Amino acid sequence: MLEIIKAGGVLMIPIIGCSVIALAIILERLWTLQRRRVLPDDLTRQVWEWVSRNELNHAHIQSLQEGSPLGRILSAGLLNRNRDRQIMKESIEDTGRHVVHDLERYLNLLGTIAAISPLLGLLGTVTGMVRIFAAISATGAVGDPAALAGGISEALITTVGGLVVAIPTLVAYRFLRDRVDSLVIDMEKEAITLVDALHRRQYLDSFGRRDEPAKA
Repeated sequence: MLEIIKAGGVLMIPIIGCSVIALAIILERLWTLQRRRVLPDDLTRQVWEWVSRNELNHAHIQSLQEGSPLGRILSAGLLNRNRDRQIMKESIEDTGRHVVHDLERYLNLLGTIAAISPLLGLLGTVTGMVRIFAAISATGAVGDPAALAGGISEALITTVGGLVVAIPTLVAYRFLRDRVDSLVIDMEKEAITLVDALHRRQYLDSFGRRDEPAKA
């Protein structure tokens, strides 16, 4: 394996570097974007129980903010639960933008690696061809077999290396991007459910009625 890498020339160094960075990002994002870490089960229901029983306090909100991305979004609405519905939604949307940015962390870099890896391989192909033509021009039409073989090896190995890095990286990028989109949609649904429940409770309380626990 080491001999193959050496035969690929100096451009194998950035290609290998890209593969290491891509693998690290993929593993980190797969761990971070687990559904149970982003959207804990029954979190919205638990929050609604705190609200309906008048048990919600600062400690609960702080635990939500620190517990999960969904908790951060819900806590933004809870901090403004006694204000106008529009203000509550705007605070949730503002926090949601920050949460989405965190969920998408490193994905642009991963997409960049998927794009530049085959270009690095192509660059290696070009430099390999340059070596071949340089050998031919220096030794004639027949050329130096060793120099020709070295140029061909560099051209082929860097091309293969770039594609080997780019293809799985692109697949992982698309997969992780779709996962983020799915998680964002689910978080929006949970946040809207909570906002509607809080607004309905405020409406009923304004008429002196006790709100019944809702499925959040």
